[in-house]
Amino acid sequence: MLKRNEGNLDRILRVILGLVLISLVFVGPMTSWGWVGLVPLITGLVGSCPIYSILGLNTCPMKN
Repeated sequence: MLKRNEGNLDRILRVILGLVLISLVFVGPMTSWGWVGLVPLITGLVGSCPIYSILGLNTCPMKN
């Protein structure tokens, strides 16, 4: 199981950013680059970011 390393604000911003990027696939420039939005969307929903783990970052106020 992945340890939670994202705080609530971080998670909310990631989900919003992910949804905005994914919407670019369907509206706007309609490029496939919008699928990159899956990364922040999934990490925001799960609450764990692999890059945060590698860098030793943690925005979650709770101790793991």
